[in-house]
Amino acid sequence: MRYYNSISLGYNQLHAEEQAAKASLIKANCNLHGLLLDIGAGTGTTTALFPCEECIALDPAKEMLKQFSGMKVVARSEGMPFKDASFDCVVSLTALHHADLPKAKVEMERVAKENAGIAVSFFKRAKTFPLAKRLFKGFTEIDSEEDLIFVKP
Repeated sequence: MRYYNSISLGYNQLHAEEQAAKASLIKANCNLHGLLLDIGAGTGTTTALFPCEECIALDPAKEMLKQFSGMKVVARSEGMPFKDASFDCVVSLTALHHADLPKAKVEMERVAKENAGIAVSFFKRAKTFPLAKRLFKGFTEIDSEEDLIFVKP
């Protein structure tokens, strides 16, 4: 978290283009509507690309979230401060490799409505990638060069 707070002002310049490409793949393959939660949203640059009525950006790095003008919550994915079944769709782009992945997945499922669209991307080179493949088994897989995106439409 300290690292992301320290690079917050230059984050978009470093990563916005690659994150936008992943967001495009998600938009084409996942049912995004209603209230969206973006876990590990960072600066919210990608959150703003999703075509939902309302979006909430969640990230533990307060300095990153300061750049997002929409609704935001400073919190970790392993303990989100939302009621059960709150969101119509949940996304997380290349962020959950920093989390306790099993706990984050349980929380993601807890806050998502029963038929929510869910999309999560992971670096293929991340240490947690094999675990992600097991945890998101049954999701549609979309290859995005360095990432694999798991989608439940």
